[in-house]
Amino acid sequence: MHIGQQSGISRRHFLSLAAAGAAAMAAPRRARPATPHIPTGIQLYTVGSDFSKDPPGTLKQVAQIGYTEVETAGFANLSPAQLRNLLKETGLRAPSAHLRFGIDDTGKLLDDAKALGAEYAVSSVLMAKPPQAAGGVAGFLKSINQLQADDFKAIAGLANEIAGKAKAAGLQYAYHNHNFEFRDLGGGLTGYDILLRETDPALVKFEADTGWMKVAGADPVALLRKYPQRYVMLHIKDFKDVSKPVTFLGGPNGPMPTELGRGSIDLKAIVEAGKRAGVKHMFVEQEPPFKDMTPLEAAAVDFTCLHSLLEGK
Repeated sequence: MHIGQQSGISRRHFLSLAAAGAAAMAAPRRARPATPHIPTGIQLYTVGSDFSKDPPGTLKQVAQIGYTEVETAGFANLSPAQLRNLLKETGLRAPSAHLRFGIDDTGKLLDDAKALGAEYAVSSVLMAKPPQAAGGVAGFLKSINQLQADDFKAIAGLANEIAGKAKAAGLQYAYHNHNFEFRDLGGGLTGYDILLRETDPALVKFEADTGWMKVAGADPVALLRKYPQRYVMLHIKDFKDVSKPVTFLGGPNGPMPTELGRGSIDLKAIVEAGKRAGVKHMFVEQEPPFKDMTPLEAAAVDFTCLHSLLEGK
C-alpha cells in the first residue's frame, strides 16, 4: 500500500509525523516525583537506661546498628549543645526532641531544641496545668486518665500557644499521643478528636504513636489517610496483643510490648500509610520491660524490621 493513496496521508506529512515522533522519543521524559527517603530512626527512650549511664557508648552502638536519626527524650545530664556534638561525632542527627512542655518553661525548652539542632519540638504528654509533684507518678497517671472534654480543649489551647512560640523560634511543634486520648468522653467523642479539631492546622502538627493508637482501638492507617497534612512523624512500635482496646495508661491490663515484627500490629500497612501521607521521620520506640534481650539487642531487631519496611523489602 502506498502512503497517501488509501490512508489519506501524504508522504511528506507522514515523514513529518515520523520525525516528530522520533524527537519525542529522544527527548528526556519527566520522571515522576520520587517518594522522599525516610531514614530509619530510634526514640532514645528505647535505650534510655543505657543512654543515661553511657551516652557516648550508647550512641556509638546505636549508629553501629544502622540508625541514622534519633529522637531525644532527655539529655542524659548533658547540655543540648554537648549532646549535639556527641551526635555529630557518631554520625547521628536528632531532628526531633521530646520536651517537658506544660511543666518547664516553654522559652527554655525551645532554646534547648535549637541548641540541639532539632527541627521539631514535641510534647510527650501535655497537661494544661502542671501536675502536682506530691502525687508522684501515680498521681500524674491518675490525672491524665481522668481528663474530660474541657481539659482537652484547654490542652489544645496550650498546644496552639506553644506552637506559635515554636514557629517564632524557627521550630515546628508536634503533639505526641499515648492511649488515654482515645477514651470515649461521651457519644463517641475522644480527646484526640478535640485536639485535632481545636488546634490550628497551620501551627500544630502531630507525631502519631501508632502502637499506642492500636492499643486504644484506634486505626492509625485511617487517621493518616484522613489527616495527611497533620502528621509529620511516626513512632513505630509493636505489642503482643491489641485485640482488647485499653485507654487507661499505666494500668495492669495493658498489652505486652515486644520487638517490631514479633507482635500483632500490621506494621507494613502503617509504614506505607505514613509514606503516602508524606510523613518525614519514623522512629522505632519499644516500651519496657525487655524480657527476652537487652534494650540495645532489641533495638537491633527493631532496626532490621523498620529498615526493611522503609526500603520496601
